[in-house]
Amino acid sequence: MRLGKTSIETPQNAFGALPIQRVSQNEAIKLLREAFDGGMTYFDTARYYSDSEHKMGLAFEGMRDKIFIATKTGAVTADGFEKDLETSLKELKTDYIDVYQFHNPAFCPRPGDESGIYDAMLKAKKQGKVKHIGITNHRLAIAKEAIESGLYETLQFPFSYLAGPKDIELVDMCRKADMGFVAMKALSGGLITDSRAAFAYISMYDNVLPIWGIQREAELKEWLSYMDDAPIMNDEIRKIIEKDVNELSGEFCRGCGYCMPCPVGIQINNCARMSLMLRRAPSDAWLNETWQKNMAMIENCLHCNSCKSKCPYGLDTPTLLEKNLCDYKNVLAGKVSV
Repeated sequence: MRLGKTSIETPQNAFGALPIQRVSQNEAIKLLREAFDGGMTYFDTARYYSDSEHKMGLAFEGMRDKIFIATKTGAVTADGFEKDLETSLKELKTDYIDVYQFHNPAFCPRPGDESGIYDAMLKAKKQGKVKHIGITNHRLAIAKEAIESGLYETLQFPFSYLAGPKDIELVDMCRKADMGFVAMKALSGGLITDSRAAFAYISMYDNVLPIWGIQREAELKEWLSYMDDAPIMNDEIRKIIEKDVNELSGEFCRGCGYCMPCPVGIQINNCARMSLMLRRAPSDAWLNETWQKNMAMIENCLHCNSCKSKCPYGLDTPTLLEKNLCDYKNVLAGKVSV
């Protein structure tokens, strides 16, 4: 596929490198190289992803011209932008970034604005350190503004078969603007458990590039198997999608984590969707002593509504936490089966 008006052509099957920060350096390098050997050429990371950039730099040293690297900066000032960019270039062992993205900003950066970060981006592009300018977000309003501005070549936004009409509208807007659409959370933070259905759905949108978060070799092999034998939409997959959409309709936590940190230490991004995780990815690990303590932290909620105000999906997070705690207690007591 072609990623919008960029010069990037890549298989519609890309590597999201957030999870490799959780594995050893050797494991990460092995995964990344196996991904490339299997046909993946687009690799997405971020300055925020601890040592992910460093591991990617080690994996692809000496083969820079064979891959496309996308990374992100969460900087809110020009100085911060320049520091992030230089750090990323050093860690990635490269002198340019293919797609450099503003990482979920609370506004749409523009030339001449107060932050100065778009002007810093333009300067970096003129210097050849950045090839294409992108933006990532979880907010529909900012995503729309970015598309309509004409200032960006790519938009990274959550997209899966749980997407609503407004999300699909973004994909259509990007197509009309010849702007690349990079789909994050194509498995909806782990709530989608059938990779065939996820892949088949995304494949229906030829302008959408999914970046699958990959941490284990078994996961990688599953995605790579679709390079030559891609799942296609059929009645079986439609039934899977229909069932999931019905089950997950309404308000649910996507686990993006932008509500964090919590002033009393509640792990909101997992606790607020615990009910769904127990049912969709059953595991005794969610019921162990550690997670019982984590869930019990909800009782310390200050109802400061900080999490609610920061939720890009407009969820009533404190209420959602209380509902999940009640359900969790019922599961532990054996009143509800999973």
